Amino acid sequence: MSNYKFILSGGGTGGHIYPAVAIANELKSRYPNAEFLFVGAKDRMEMEKVPQAGYKIEGLWISGIQRKLTLKNLMFPFKVMSSLAKSKKIIKSFQPDLVVGTGGFASGPLLKVATDKKIPSAIQEQNSFPGITNKILAPKVNKIFVAFDSLEKYFPKQKIIKTGNPVREDLLEVSKYRVEAQQFFKVDEQKKTILVVGGSLGAKRINELIASKLDFFTNSNVQLIWQCGKLYFEQYKKYNAMQNVTVLPFIAEMNYAYAAADIIISRAGAGAVSELSIVGKPVIFIPSPNVAEDHQTKNAKTVADKEAAILIKEAELDTDFELTFTNLISSEEKQQVLSKNMKQLALPNATKQIVDELVKLLPNT
Repeated sequence: MSNYKFILSGGGTGGHIYPAVAIANELKSRYPNAEFLFVGAKDRMEMEKVPQAGYKIEGLWISGIQRKLTLKNLMFPFKVMSSLAKSKKIIKSFQPDLVVGTGGFASGPLLKVATDKKIPSAIQEQNSFPGITNKILAPKVNKIFVAFDSLEKYFPKQKIIKTGNPVREDLLEVSKYRVEAQQFFKVDEQKKTILVVGGSLGAKRINELIASKLDFFTNSNVQLIWQCGKLYFEQYKKYNAMQNVTVLPFIAEMNYAYAAADIIISRAGAGAVSELSIVGKPVIFIPSPNVAEDHQTKNAKTVADKEAAILIKEAELDTDFELTFTNLISSEEKQQVLSKNMKQLALPNATKQIVDELVKLLPNT
């Protein structure tokens, strides 16, 4: 039986959407006749990104709870009831054989309905500290795929399978593209290249830091590939006039960007941490303090504690950045230690391993 029906649900950020798409692609390669449906939150980026990846998506009226009393919070119970009702309709009409949640608020109502109906289900947790939706769903689903150690504090131990996070196939051997990548970005192979990434929309504080340190970078004799994000490009594009500085709103060719880089400065979303462990270059993580439950700091700390990356908190950038960067750029040995330890954390077969486990939950296999 290969005409299975799969529902994948997750979203709100690229970190939840990308794994869901990667899992769907792997399932599709094994079951070309299968039907797929994604379920996301109505006004979030999955409504655009999932159709771009070639899949149908239905939107729920749902959002997270704000930390303070707001009108949005007062609406929350109504959104949950509306989303549960719509999830029931979706599951009744689509009749899935398997449901997979990758985190984000939309996966909550959908997986609640699926597990109540005893439909085989699994969740994938990208972070070292689980989101609230996955914590609530954990007791009811069949399997829980994780990327970090020590999650039995939050999830039933017997359901946990450590697979890592799904990452793009083209990142598995970036060293192969190094020469092409240097030509693509027009960088000088004699100089160290620093890649700065703050997520697809950009990271305000990282951009402010880089803009304030351009003279410092020039004096350090390095060149920058700086993805400032679509929201900030108008503000920072003027720095393209400087020598050894390339400012871009967005980099589609991330495999080239990683290949050209010698040192990477990045946010610490779970997807970025997983990608960077496979790339295996020295990384300075500057976690966003503005995400739910401070996930990014916890992700970065998990890696930094293993001497696989450097963590600088936003609050410490003004005092610590220059010295930390100078110590790193001037020590080949330090760069090699970080690189070696980072590669040891890599789990490059996550998507295939997740799907191997999902297949075991399907009827008639």
